[in-house]
Amino acid sequence: MKAVVITQPGAPEVLQVQEREMPTPAPHQVLVRVRAAGINRPDVAQRKGHYPPPPGAPADVPGLEIAGIVEACGEQVTHRKPGDAVCALLPGGGYAEYAVVDARHCLPLPQNWSFEAASSLPETVFTVWHNVFQRGQLQPGETFLVHGGSSGIGITAIQLAKAWGATVYATAGSDEKCRACEDLGADRCLNYKTEDFEEELKAEGVDVILDMVGGDYISKNLNLLKPDGRLVFINAMQGAQGAFDVRHIMQKRLTITGSTLRPRDADFKAALAEDIEKHVWPLLQGGRFKPVLYQVFDLAEAAQAHALMESSEHIGKIVLQVPE
Repeated sequence: MKAVVITQPGAPEVLQVQEREMPTPAPHQVLVRVRAAGINRPDVAQRKGHYPPPPGAPADVPGLEIAGIVEACGEQVTHRKPGDAVCALLPGGGYAEYAVVDARHCLPLPQNWSFEAASSLPETVFTVWHNVFQRGQLQPGETFLVHGGSSGIGITAIQLAKAWGATVYATAGSDEKCRACEDLGADRCLNYKTEDFEEELKAEGVDVILDMVGGDYISKNLNLLKPDGRLVFINAMQGAQGAFDVRHIMQKRLTITGSTLRPRDADFKAALAEDIEKHVWPLLQGGRFKPVLYQVFDLAEAAQAHALMESSEHIGKIVLQVPE
């Protein structure tokens, strides 16, 4: 089979298509004929040598989310069968014509969704559902802020939080990106290059913040939170260190938490998939969440896709299409 391989740590050009042996599913896994694979920032970090995959995942083939057709099932698999159209979360190996994945980490392809659209779901939906709704405990009627609103995580968080009945704010780096966030349901999106989100939102305050920025956003986020507010970290792109006053945390009874999804064990991800199918999939089927695909590249164009990801010009998801 063809797979996109990280030939050495480095720039996007180190991604090359090579022939690899087709994987064989373990007893608990399914073999998926990949039709599309989503691009995510952890893929970029892995390509640069900064984010090694967990044990058991391919060391040099990135890709955390796919959509395709089940080709074969391990002997312990009972709830999937060959021919099923699925999208799936996997610890690596998605940039390929075939991939193996724990059968419990597959979700049915949403009705009337393309493979390309469905491949944009798993990494972002799993991340947002766990961090905003399970860890952040966002409730209907509360106020929610997501930074990086036009990213894959951002467009997912905006739509799910709005469908959940929250007031939704976002930040983004251009007026065009802000309009896109508001078109997706954000009540207001602030251009962080021209507006100070802390100043603009401090009169109302925020109950839950999803932050992938870190750095000097940390103290601003804490200042914005209402009493009993929750700050949830999923990345720290501008720095992992930030000063704050512990007394401020105590006085407002704030919760600071966060997580990384990729290293979590298979049982945790299986339980998360089950929860998502129960709570999120009905929203997809009901048209209350729509895919936002910025650009679709062929598998052989993975380097160009990574370059676009690093430029941050995109709004929504970047996807690789795998030819039949």
